[in-house]
Amino acid sequence: MPHLTDLITARQGPFHTYEFFPPRTQPGLANLLDRIGRLATAPLNVPLAVSVTWGAGGSTADRSLDLAEAIVKMGLEVILHLTCTNMPIEKVDKALQRCRDIGIQNILALRGDAPRGDEYAVDANDNFDEFEHADDLIRYIRKQHGDYFCIGVAGYPTPHPDSDSAESDLHYLKVKVDAGANFIITQLFYDIGEFERWVLSVRGAGIDVPILPGVMPIQNFASFRRLANLTKCSVPPNIFTDLERIKADDAAVKQYGVRLATTMVNRLIASGLVNGVHFCTLNLEKSVRTILEKLGWLADGGHGSPSGRNQLIQDDAQAARQQLDHHSISPSDASQLAQWGLARAHEQQARQAVQSKPPPPAIGEDAWDEFPNGRFTDVRSPAFGEIDGWGSGLKTTPAQALKEWGTPATTDDLATLFTRYLKGDPSTPTTPFCDLPLSPESSIILDHLVALNGPQKKYWTVGSQPAVDSAPSDHPLHGWGPAGGYVWQKAFVEFFVPASEVDRLQEKLVKLNDGEITFYASNKKGEYTTNTSKDAVNAVTWAAFPGQEIVQSTIIEQLSFLAWKEEAFDIWNEWSLLYPRNSPARKLLDEISNEWWLVSLIHHDYKDPEGLWRFLLDN
Repeated sequence: MPHLTDLITARQGPFHTYEFFPPRTQPGLANLLDRIGRLATAPLNVPLAVSVTWGAGGSTADRSLDLAEAIVKMGLEVILHLTCTNMPIEKVDKALQRCRDIGIQNILALRGDAPRGDEYAVDANDNFDEFEHADDLIRYIRKQHGDYFCIGVAGYPTPHPDSDSAESDLHYLKVKVDAGANFIITQLFYDIGEFERWVLSVRGAGIDVPILPGVMPIQNFASFRRLANLTKCSVPPNIFTDLERIKADDAAVKQYGVRLATTMVNRLIASGLVNGVHFCTLNLEKSVRTILEKLGWLADGGHGSPSGRNQLIQDDAQAARQQLDHHSISPSDASQLAQWGLARAHEQQARQAVQSKPPPPAIGEDAWDEFPNGRFTDVRSPAFGEIDGWGSGLKTTPAQALKEWGTPATTDDLATLFTRYLKGDPSTPTTPFCDLPLSPESSIILDHLVALNGPQKKYWTVGSQPAVDSAPSDHPLHGWGPAGGYVWQKAFVEFFVPASEVDRLQEKLVKLNDGEITFYASNKKGEYTTNTSKDAVNAVTWAAFPGQEIVQSTIIEQLSFLAWKEEAFDIWNEWSLLYPRNSPARKLLDEISNEWWLVSLIHHDYKDPEGLWRFLLDN
């Protein structure tokens, strides 16, 4: 495959690239390949390349490489992201060799999460010493592979959160380019003037490699606010002002995001400072497709993508999906294989059910994740389990985490932390499981949540919602999606408890015996129990909009619960690593991670807003 820089040089007119992350589920992977195929064929232009993200410490290594290989088999160029901190050399070598075997020649070399101090190292025997910064990785790749790879690096129009200053950022960018980097992909930004000034400073520093500005269309208000907070990117005040007026109308926010991104791209290309853009898709299709159409970047606009190439990509997408059905990406464990097969069957049944129906207007081919209202959408969604593209784990710096969460040494300390957060204590504005203040909607059930998290119960909640019976879709607390519709919610709550409480809850459900509450529970070891069938699917948030089919935006089932369970216990583990070995805090958090259970309860009678809380709080 050619180097990205050669492709850029050969391209006549503006170009674009896409960024995707490896989906968590097999149905999500199949649907992502469908989306990539559609986004890479007429009437849209073929992207110059498609990038695939890499989880911190190689946490998504196999899934990232499998997705990259499937995209290569579609006839598209691939840029594989590769982080280096907390990555043993052997894992880096294996990834680079797999790239060569697949035919990938473009790498985005990233530092990843900042390395911890020696006293916090995961394993003293692990060989992490080779890589501390991205330039270390670049030099290593050059030493081992010469000029085989075209290497990209990250650039920050707004200084990196860990950086001392813009000047420091620029210095280290120059270090990375001098180490052998060939191109730059920027962090997302929304201030065009700031970006233009940054490019001029980059060129003034003698850095002349191509720059691809990262453009992320705004999908909903909550995820945009979260990303702006995490990346510390500057946002012009008028954008927040505009969004504040429409934040309850998800459709209006998406439309605003399309208009804003289209304006940004037009201005970026007109500036003459860049020739193309890098779209951060969040694995969603509709917004990016609409932007390209509004830009007029269609297949007859100079990309040279004849109908034969379009059909080739579509055929290769189908072949790639068929191959992945038998590839190593499928879990080897028999029980997991059964879950994947079940989810695949659900996907096929759902497709057969809608084939005879016209698609809902203004939503697109995959309606089930256009308006995610909560952590998860549907296991079929390529964006399942991902709100903002930031990945799992702690979404703050170690210093900020220690400041806000302190050093809990007992379960009473943890009960205090969680209840302070719920009550809006400014000393505890976040928890490891929620990086934003409590949702205003939760005020309706706040007393119940405080009672659960307090020192008496110590049920540490990480997700919840009240029951809602046909609230207007523009309701200030419950609304989402387009205006003129109605939304419904079942009450549900998720929390961590000791194994003894799991047994007690199961006994209460058996005595209740009314079928109103669905129960899921699992621990880090993989032990799992439920009171429903393994193929049960529970829509807990849904809506009806004028002229459209019912949209189910939050679904809980065995597959989705177990996927979240893996992430949830990883968060406990990552939290524990903030503290020295053998410290009381490390021991406490490790014990919870290793011994406690995650429980999810769904109350199906949405006309009884107190039913779930009576069950939990009445002795």
